[in-house]
Amino acid sequence: MLVRVDPASETPLFEQLAASIRQSVIDKSVTAGERLPSARELASSLGVNMHTVLRAYQELRDEGFIELRRGRGAIVAATAHSYDTLADGITAVVAEARAQNVSLAALTALIREEYK
Repeated sequence: MLVRVDPASETPLFEQLAASIRQSVIDKSVTAGERLPSARELASSLGVNMHTVLRAYQELRDEGFIELRRGRGAIVAATAHSYDTLADGITAVVAEARAQNVSLAALTALIREEYK
């Protein structure tokens, strides 16, 4: 699993980290039951604070992508969904939003409202 962060980006590091791992789960680069690097190990390799990694892991846990187990660390959740069909639909929605010059903020608001 390749994880990258851009310290110059306006997106917080923990969000970049969570997005990178989330994408690895979605595209099946990592599979259910696979152990992720420890927070300390990943923080050291990326040159970020360990709490940044822990926050990303907590976000992914809350979303159902990983399980955090004492003594075993972060494990890709067996219940992580297959997002293939959803990803196709999202691609179409994003393409339509771009065609109509809908901003990301407006698209996000529309999705949040519909999800309620």
